Amino acid sequence: MKNSSASVRSVLVMEDEPSISQVCLRTLTSEGFEVDIAANGASARDMLGEKDYDLCLIDIRAPVMNGKQLYQWASEEHPELLNGVIFITGDLVSRDTKSFLEQVGRPFLPKPFTIDELKTIVRETLGQMEK
Repeated sequence: MKNSSASVRSVLVMEDEPSISQVCLRTLTSEGFEVDIAANGASARDMLGEKDYDLCLIDIRAPVMNGKQLYQWASEEHPELLNGVIFITGDLVSRDTKSFLEQVGRPFLPKPFTIDELKTIVRETLGQMEK
């Protein structure tokens, strides 16, 4: 994952719900980010192989390859990406999801989330990466 303050920061959003991916796209673009959208984990994996991203917003439940599988792949193939991962989930009641989030220790946005919550978690994650 690149971290150059001289260039535009890039974000990959892996989200299968078009309305949520569009909110992320509009919000983050207005904050000065370059944003790419992947509708599933397999597409996101391919995109991560072709381009460096500063942040990745990953939906835990997505088709083809879910967020957990994508995170596992990244931990093996691109461990430098892990500090820039933020999960998105609408499933905080599942014991499996809670356990996964506790295990990986990455920030997450519960659906539905507000634009301000999105901006805050992105700023906080970037701040942690720069320490």
